[in-house]
Amino acid sequence: MDAVVQQYLDRFGVSDATRRFLTKPQKMFIGGQWLDSGDDEVVDVIEPSTGGLVTHLPVGSLGDLDLAVAAARRQFDGGEWRRLKPLERERLLHRLADLIEANAIELAEIESIDMGKSVSQARDIDIQGTIDTIRYFAGWASKLHGRTVEPSLPGNYLAYTRKEPIGVVAAIVPWNFPLQTMAWKLAAALAVGCTVVVKPAELTSLSTLRFAELVQEAGIPDGVVNIVTGRGSVIGAAMTRHPGIDKLTFTGSTPVGRTVGQTAVDSVKRVTLELGGKSPVLVLEDADIPAAARAVANGVFFNSGQVCDAGTRAYVHRSVYEQFLQELVAYTSTLKIAPGLDPDCFISPLVSAKQKDNVSSYIAAGVQEGAELVYGGRPQDGPGYFVEPTIFAHCRNDMRIVQEEIFGPVLVTAPFDTIEEAVTLANDSPFGLAAAIYSNDLGLVHSLIPQLHAGTVYVNAHSTIDPAMPFGGFKESGFGKDLGPEQLDYLMETKAVWITLP
Repeated sequence: MDAVVQQYLDRFGVSDATRRFLTKPQKMFIGGQWLDSGDDEVVDVIEPSTGGLVTHLPVGSLGDLDLAVAAARRQFDGGEWRRLKPLERERLLHRLADLIEANAIELAEIESIDMGKSVSQARDIDIQGTIDTIRYFAGWASKLHGRTVEPSLPGNYLAYTRKEPIGVVAAIVPWNFPLQTMAWKLAAALAVGCTVVVKPAELTSLSTLRFAELVQEAGIPDGVVNIVTGRGSVIGAAMTRHPGIDKLTFTGSTPVGRTVGQTAVDSVKRVTLELGGKSPVLVLEDADIPAAARAVANGVFFNSGQVCDAGTRAYVHRSVYEQFLQELVAYTSTLKIAPGLDPDCFISPLVSAKQKDNVSSYIAAGVQEGAELVYGGRPQDGPGYFVEPTIFAHCRNDMRIVQEEIFGPVLVTAPFDTIEEAVTLANDSPFGLAAAIYSNDLGLVHSLIPQLHAGTVYVNAHSTIDPAMPFGGFKESGFGKDLGPEQLDYLMETKAVWITLP
């Protein structure tokens, strides 16, 4: 660990538990064993607020993936996990959630140090969301069932269906919400009796490895959960075609997701894709403008804009457009830019130098295309990967900053004159992950909701996530659902049974 990172941890009083975890050798978790890479290759883990070295991660090989899939396959085909009584699986998942809760501060600190995000937001949203998700799906373990049918064809039959776990599930997890998104994919799979192989993002794998220690401590059998760190281009790509994997669930960018989906379909794998977004926000003329401005800013600048369903396109009725911009700029100026471990931080660094450069290039492109820069737009000097929250006004829908996912703290805005125009602007995108409406006219809101091409519609709010509600998009934002009872259907097979009776 670099001295600059040690000083950073000292400055904010990071817990001894977090320090112990960060200073020990990091290994993959396969079949209940902690293993180095089969190729002995490692990669640096860089802390985004300082740019300093934290530790090293093993870079998994194809042989390591084979070991992990074999462990998951043995456990699923002949182990005890899927054969446990449902209430026993439920009890173990609740035990795991309890352990995460008991170690919440440590996990939030690890998440902040690894990804750069606000430690307060990590604690209240990422870690609490992980706990809630595991507890929610733990309850489903004992509530899965098929149905009986009275056939109409001649004869005397007993006909019924069974719901059976799909098998070995491969989960490819993004870098922006490492632990929480992993829980979205893992909790439901474990509840129904599947086993899993997780590939965390190469940029942010640390919280997943700490999670694996808690899996072991909870008494979940070896081989049920396996963690293979490494490059998406190697491990992730191999998962899509591995014959031992039955289901693939991926969260990430649309270009990568398109490739993942094509390869998975070629090998006839079940697949769920949660991909990119460019979510529109409609601010109607009757909205509470100060409240809407605050909510829109929070919705786009949370996690420094590194959120797939962030409301990055705001279309505002022309009669309130200038007032909205004034309120938006005034509120955004109060958001504190600070290192992730600062408890008062709201705008944290981006995850990497590459991401900072990418976001900065989009801001420059917006200026070149003629958008009016009304706030921010400057990368911060000094260490770390900070970019100011940025607001553009009077944007056109043909601009790159309007059409392409930036994944940073950048909001584009434009006025509209009619509801029909607002809907057209909102739907003029290849993405369809989420949308938001700010209005107090519930009749109008309800008429708008079916017109918006989005998997989720927020009203007078943004990114309100709950494990009981499904999450997933339309169009190039993917297909399939994470969360909610809807997710269970993507993790089970339905078997039809016919019995001829005397």
